[in-house]
Amino acid sequence: MNIIQALNHTLHEEFARDERLVSFGEDVGYFGGVFRVTEGLQEKFGEERVFDTPLSEQGIVGFAIGLAQKGLKPVCEIQFADYIFPAYDQIVNEMAKMRYRTGNQYSASVVVRTPCGGGIHGGHYHSQSPEAQFLHTPGLVVVAVSSPYDAKGLLVSAIESNDPVIFFEPKRIYRAIKEEVPSERYSIPLGQAHIAKRGKDVTLIGWGAQHHQNMQAAKELEEHGIDVEVINLRTLNPLDINAIVTSVQKTGRCVVAHEAPITMGFGAEIASLLQERCFLNLEAPVRRCCGWDTPFPHTLENEYLPDAFRVKDALIETINF
Repeated sequence: MNIIQALNHTLHEEFARDERLVSFGEDVGYFGGVFRVTEGLQEKFGEERVFDTPLSEQGIVGFAIGLAQKGLKPVCEIQFADYIFPAYDQIVNEMAKMRYRTGNQYSASVVVRTPCGGGIHGGHYHSQSPEAQFLHTPGLVVVAVSSPYDAKGLLVSAIESNDPVIFFEPKRIYRAIKEEVPSERYSIPLGQAHIAKRGKDVTLIGWGAQHHQNMQAAKELEEHGIDVEVINLRTLNPLDINAIVTSVQKTGRCVVAHEAPITMGFGAEIASLLQERCFLNLEAPVRRCCGWDTPFPHTLENEYLPDAFRVKDALIETINF
């Protein structure tokens, strides 16, 4: 399966298991979503459970919050992560704070699925990676998918969660990554990173589509005798800080790579956490390899994205510090 097929398969399975599930968004119903993730859901489960909405992101999320208060389990879609900002107030001031403001009587148990990131020549309105803006909001679970296997297991866990989940799906690997996905139901715990490659010389951290660039860089450096340990975070909040700290205490060096702009990106928070917890273990400063501090460009997309070549350079500079 590819990621789209894994997500679609999981939604069909979960809708059959739980009658509380509903899905909606722009073109989510009859059309099956612009990337076809919800294809066939309306036909199988009906228009009352899977339907289109107006072009109103704040309306989509606000409606989802209300449905969750009535006992349903909304899995709504924001067509592109770049479109999520009209819903920012609903997500940050309502959805994320519901458990706190009601004294733990209610929680907005909503899953917000949204395609993110560059790599499809979508320009500045279809390529952004806004995860850091939601990581600054207590009360939100933030997930970043990187493979079909992870897509299924993490979506199951997101649906099972009693907390609101922002579920980022990197669209440039929607169809590019294929692997075997078990037909039986399984879940991947939220907050559990994956050590994708063991190594001893330097730790390389990433998530989403960036993980595959990281793996390529690590593979190329292995041919030159540099042993890179690669961590795929999977979940950004809760963060598997124990996996990160254990790795960096072993290697003494770390590079964090992500597509979003470098300034105030999540890589800076990881670097700070490592400075607090691993200061005496570090043999070099924690280095970030990220997108630039510009709007996401169209013609210069390849220069903007931190590809394997840039990641490899960052790793070499960290090793040689």
